[in-house]
Amino acid sequence: MNQNELKLSYPFDGIEPSPGNAFEILPGVKWIKMPLPFALNHINLWLVKDEFQGKKGWAIVDCGIAKDPVKELWEKIFEQELEGLPVTRVIVTHMHPDHVGLAGWLCEKWQVPLFMSMTDYMVSKLWTANSTAGAGTGGEMAVEHFARHGLIDKEAQEKIRQRANYYPGLVSKPPSSYYRLMDGQQIKLGDFVWELISGYGHAPEHIALFCPSLNLLISGDMILPKISTNVSVFDYEPEANPLPLYLESLNKYDHIPEDVLVLPSHGRPFRGIHERIRQQHEHHKERLEEVWSMCETPATVSEIVPKMFKRELDLHQLTFAMGEALAHLNALYFEGKLKRLVDEQGIYRFQQIN
Repeated sequence: MNQNELKLSYPFDGIEPSPGNAFEILPGVKWIKMPLPFALNHINLWLVKDEFQGKKGWAIVDCGIAKDPVKELWEKIFEQELEGLPVTRVIVTHMHPDHVGLAGWLCEKWQVPLFMSMTDYMVSKLWTANSTAGAGTGGEMAVEHFARHGLIDKEAQEKIRQRANYYPGLVSKPPSSYYRLMDGQQIKLGDFVWELISGYGHAPEHIALFCPSLNLLISGDMILPKISTNVSVFDYEPEANPLPLYLESLNKYDHIPEDVLVLPSHGRPFRGIHERIRQQHEHHKERLEEVWSMCETPATVSEIVPKMFKRELDLHQLTFAMGEALAHLNALYFEGKLKRLVDEQGIYRFQQIN
């Protein structure tokens, strides 16, 4: 455990739900853990006791990826953990595959509605319907995007090209209609009211849920206890500047009590939200200083990545690492601390402005 983790507290340390089972965080709130086929090998999902449109049951918050083994684990959950009650609705924090993947399947199976922000719902609809629309890490647009930033290895490019179906391969077709979640709204789940908090930089319009009465925050990917939330620039918005958006979004949690129990999408439930937010601000401040220092002479994103990420990266990790490196470079570029040069091959390099 690193020093930052030691500054947080973990009330369920050493406890976690086994596959196909749930762990009760408190009465009416259950924790589920589903596998992921990535280096980040799990996602936390949540069941919240609910009553919706006269039907008592459980709201599902986030869904896991659309793969048969995950469906089978959900079937075990339905048999063992719902206490004889149905699912009332499906709530999704954002449109990344591990969160929205099985939303369509769950909604159809239980004949219940989907609740989601408009932006993320629309992006998910677009990307599941059209693999050429751009999903960040695969297809021809991604090849061109990463090539502009120095990834010109033909073998790597071909692997990225073959990932055009990455998103629709992990996400079931979303329902044709949905209920819109918006910042500042409240949603009542069972006996308790939850406040909705939007976040930007990680996803188009991420929604976290805070319940003052229970002192619980379902933080999605906006606040994680161990790893930093991925903030990246991908092919569908190559001139994006997401890092300031992410850091500004964290200010929306200022009013939340320090002893709130944070239910993150990855890692263990923890307390110490404001310490963790402070760590994130400090982490990105240090990262920006590091990246700026790496650009004393002109440097491409692909040259910056191995200096930022010391470990060996598989292709999936490499695309996210390049996206994250570019997010820091773009932040410095738009702040006027770096200039951007383009060579005859159309490859971008960043250099300090002194």
